[in-house]
Amino acid sequence: MYVSVNVMGYRISSSKCLAMCLVLTFIMGCYLASLPIQEEKRALPSPTRYRLSVANLKKKNLAVLVPFRDRFEELLEFVPHMYHFLGKQNIPFHIFVIQQSDSNRFNRASLINVGFLHTKDEYEYIAMHDVDLLPMNDNLKYEYPSTNPLHISSPKTHPKYHYETFIGGILLIKREHYELVDGMSNNYWGWGLEDDEFHVRLKDAGLAVKRPENISTGIENTFRHIHDKTYRKRDMRKCYNQREVTRRRDRRTGLHNVAYNMKSIHQVKIDDLPITVLNVELLCDKSTTPWCQCPEPSAVKKTK
Repeated sequence: MYVSVNVMGYRISSSKCLAMCLVLTFIMGCYLASLPIQEEKRALPSPTRYRLSVANLKKKNLAVLVPFRDRFEELLEFVPHMYHFLGKQNIPFHIFVIQQSDSNRFNRASLINVGFLHTKDEYEYIAMHDVDLLPMNDNLKYEYPSTNPLHISSPKTHPKYHYETFIGGILLIKREHYELVDGMSNNYWGWGLEDDEFHVRLKDAGLAVKRPENISTGIENTFRHIHDKTYRKRDMRKCYNQREVTRRRDRRTGLHNVAYNMKSIHQVKIDDLPITVLNVELLCDKSTTPWCQCPEPSAVKKTK
């Protein structure tokens, strides 16, 4: 069937109209194809800080550094507890589990050094935090320690350690102060004394450690200590000249020369709560700290 169309005073047949439409469509397609493709810009995901309000954006960011090895049961309790505890305080924070993945003895101080190096560009202060120590008193504030380091688990409230110079368990320190004292010593393989040496570093730098005030609870109910000493024994062995060296102030090692390889970084969720796991291989110079691999005591032969 023949159909004619009147366009601007011209009569055009339907077949010619169809042909013109096809030509115009082809021309427009070629034009659009020649335009440069502009990729849609998307904002990179922000660090998984726990933010509860707009006012919280103005607060300093806290990196909770958890030195870790083979403590998964404790971690399952720690993460939900800390999210609930710090969430009530409106603290913008993120938990970094620094897992030691090598055959050397555990080195808590070096792991904290590594965690600090990884987080210092985005987080203004850190909490050096044991995975088995859970704060129970809401008056323990994890706010930015602008003037001096803040020891949350003071000797008056810690369930185990009560000497005056104790600063282990949970210590908050701002970025500038941690760098000022060159972090922690890397000499402490095995359990104990690394926090005592760090206390001397702070004292030498003129940084007096503050502690929470007006805490009405005591050693029985300020914290929950979930470490099972029968199941997880402390590595308290001393070998070579370890005892002699680790009793002295270390002026040679620290943040500037912690030796490690970052094996992998994983974003993990526990009960749908995000944390970051750093798998770290600590490197040991056996010429200076041979006790990084203490030989096991030989079995005692039974005598008749």
